[in-house]
Amino acid sequence: MKILAFAGSTSSTSINKELVKFVLKSFQQHEINLIDLNDFSMPVFSVDLEKKGFPNQAHDFLNQIKECDVIICSLAEHNRSYSAAFKNIFDWASRINVKVFQNKPMLLMSTSPGGYGGGNVMNTAKTFFPQFAADVKETFSLSKFYENFDLESGIINPELLKELNEKIENFKNEIA
Repeated sequence: MKILAFAGSTSSTSINKELVKFVLKSFQQHEINLIDLNDFSMPVFSVDLEKKGFPNQAHDFLNQIKECDVIICSLAEHNRSYSAAFKNIFDWASRINVKVFQNKPMLLMSTSPGGYGGGNVMNTAKTFFPQFAADVKETFSLSKFYENFDLESGIINPELLKELNEKIENFKNEIA
C-alpha cells in the first residue's frame, strides 16, 4: 500500500508534521511518501492567473494523490482555518480537478498548542473535504501539543495515545 502523508503547514518546525511522522511509525511496513508543502509553492490563486494556465506544482500535487492508495494528513490551524499555504495548493488543485482527493481513504488529523487542538480547521475539513472526494475514515485532534507530545517519544498523554492508537487500528481495518 502506498501512503501519501503531509502536514498542512510550510513551517520548518511544524507540530503537525511531527504528529504525521509519529503516526507513520504505525505504517512502516507500507510505502510512505511524506511530502513537504514547500515543494508545491506557487503564486496565490486568482482567476486572472488561472487564465494563463495552471502551475506545474498543482498538477504535481494531484499526481501525488493519484499515485497513492491512502492519505494521512494533519492540518495546521491559522486563524481558525487552513494555513494559507495549504489553502492555496488546494485552490489551484481544485480548479484542475474538483475531486482533489480522488476518493482516497484519509486519516485526517490536526494539532495546535491550544486546548481545541485545531478543532476549527478539523471541523471545516470534515465538512468540506468529502465534497472534494476525500473518503475520511478517521479523525484525530491533539490538543495542547507541547504538553501532550514529546519530540523523542511522541504522544505522552496515555489517554490521548490510546485514543490515537484505536483510531489508527480502525483506519487500518477500514482500508484493509
